[in-house]
Amino acid sequence: MCRTDGYPRGWGALERPRRCATISAMTAAEATSWAVRRVRADEWRSAKKLRLDALRDPIAHLAFLERLDNALQQPDITWRARTEAGATGTHVGQFVAVDDRDMFIGSATAKIIAPGEADFLGEVRDVPRADIVAVYVTPEQRGGGVIQRLLSEAEGWLRENGVTQARLHVHEANVRAQQAYLKCGYADTGVRARLSEGVELEMIHPLADGSA
Repeated sequence: MCRTDGYPRGWGALERPRRCATISAMTAAEATSWAVRRVRADEWRSAKKLRLDALRDPIAHLAFLERLDNALQQPDITWRARTEAGATGTHVGQFVAVDDRDMFIGSATAKIIAPGEADFLGEVRDVPRADIVAVYVTPEQRGGGVIQRLLSEAEGWLRENGVTQARLHVHEANVRAQQAYLKCGYADTGVRARLSEGVELEMIHPLADGSA
């Protein structure tokens, strides 16, 4: 059972660190309090560090189109602009999990694709769509519900913006991520996309009111 009680009145539900009495695959000593919320523009350094950590991960880096060597060459102004867009943009929203030390332990970004606009695969459709990309949770926090909360907040933001379905792609070799997405209500469509790092499975999740 997860608790959010014991915090000052006025804290929003998304701002309250979650205290989980039972977290699978983690010992009590490893468990930490954490909250999920939208990133803030001034947190670009933390966002940069987390992304670089993700790109160094032997499996998780497959979730990113960007390569580590390219990311390391980006100037601070690029990281600032990317984080500001994730914090305040109307067509992109970045959501982060933050622990009780103010360290980023996970992130997911939702992108709304307008009718007539090409997605990252070059596909164009006449209805609004949404992709959830750059999903990452630090190794020590995996299995503790962080990815579920990240996806839930991203999906909630998409619902608020009138999107009825979320889509994501996961590398065929990333079995752990595939299983996590299935548990979160995503279904494999059978569509496959071949990108630079290999074959990606397309998964979708309906965002009708009340869907989990």
